[in-house]
Amino acid sequence: MLSTETLYLLYFSTGFTVGFGHCIGMCGPIVVSFSLSLKEKSILVPQLLYHLGRIITYAILGGAVAAAGSLTMITADIDTIQKGVMMITGALIMLMGLAMPGWVPLGKIFGDHSSPGGVISKGFAKMLKIQSTLVYLPLGLLLGLLPCGPVYTALLGAARAGMDAGPTRHGILAGMGLMSAFGFGTVPALFLVAKLADLGWLKSRTIIYNAGAVLMIIVGLIFVIKAIRY
Repeated sequence: MLSTETLYLLYFSTGFTVGFGHCIGMCGPIVVSFSLSLKEKSILVPQLLYHLGRIITYAILGGAVAAAGSLTMITADIDTIQKGVMMITGALIMLMGLAMPGWVPLGKIFGDHSSPGGVISKGFAKMLKIQSTLVYLPLGLLLGLLPCGPVYTALLGAARAGMDAGPTRHGILAGMGLMSAFGFGTVPALFLVAKLADLGWLKSRTIIYNAGAVLMIIVGLIFVIKAIRY
């Protein structure tokens, strides 16, 4: 069984590597557009509010899936389920690491898709029309719901953590904490992209993708090894 400290470090590390790989490609244009729309204004507060909103959404989702995971404690063969979930999580992280730079043709499986006519897209368009710094918090809350392969994989791990936590309330807190750690891990890369606010810089993302992919594969491998030794 992994210690709580180890799990938080793994989740933060996963978020960090995903941030410098997957997030730069998928969400980088969003934070860059925010920065460009602010023109001469400081991007610090708007970006902090946006990321805070995302992290709150992740935490709520993490608490929900962890609560569901803790309920499976009534299952007789819970150890097998725990091992299985952790191994699947590790395998998915490694697959995303391989798919992100195109080393394996899995883009359609792990790609992120959002319908222009969907609720999230419509809400995003309406909020952007509001001329207020505070709007970046609900923007983050809303965009935290965007379809995202790494987030779904992290939630799977949070559900597994709920199985270990014991009482449901402990599971909820564990899931919220882990998804918050994951969210905080993604912030440095996106904040750096927003600070640069230069679309031309994103031409170098191939190198970042490859480095992030290697780190994701390592983190996924750690999950699998821990599951085998559990």
